[in-house]
Amino acid sequence: MIATTSGWLASEHDDLAVDRILDAAGELFAERGVAAVGMAQVAAAAGCSRATLYRHFENRGSLRSAYVHREARRVGGVVAAKTSRIDDPAKRLERAVLAAVAAVRSEPTLASWFAPGASGIAGDLATASEVIESLAAAFLGDATDARTREAARWVVRVVVSLLTVPGADAAEERRLVRRFLVPSVLAGS
Repeated sequence: MIATTSGWLASEHDDLAVDRILDAAGELFAERGVAAVGMAQVAAAAGCSRATLYRHFENRGSLRSAYVHREARRVGGVVAAKTSRIDDPAKRLERAVLAAVAAVRSEPTLASWFAPGASGIAGDLATASEVIESLAAAFLGDATDARTREAARWVVRVVVSLLTVPGADAAEERRLVRRFLVPSVLAGS
């Protein structure tokens, strides 16, 4: 019984350590820029040894991916909450895209990923991430359907584009999403 309990506590301790590391990394990303943050800085900010950091994250790329995936799931929850009562597919998609953009922009730790010098890292991660694609595909319909996954990749690219190169104002972004993205995604489904 003791071994099971200590194993469970070790797992819980690992989860807490990972969250603490990712929280520290997020703060550093916002403060210094994503590209400028190294593993030693993250370990120091998290209050752990570099060995502990490397036990959880193989390298800077895996740390970045874990951070992005955790935050994508959180943003996905925000988007789901803001769109769950919208029945019209066009309005729902428009609201989802704009809610995702707003959620990222409102968090300095996320917005830092789309600052000059970091947007390439964010774009590469977002467009290569199966987690982000799956979140978008699940929102659009059957996440196992190839056409839905293709539409999800397009939606992710548009969100990244709006975050990287914002429109003149919220009204312009809404018009662009409504006029170009929504019809193209819904026509393909």
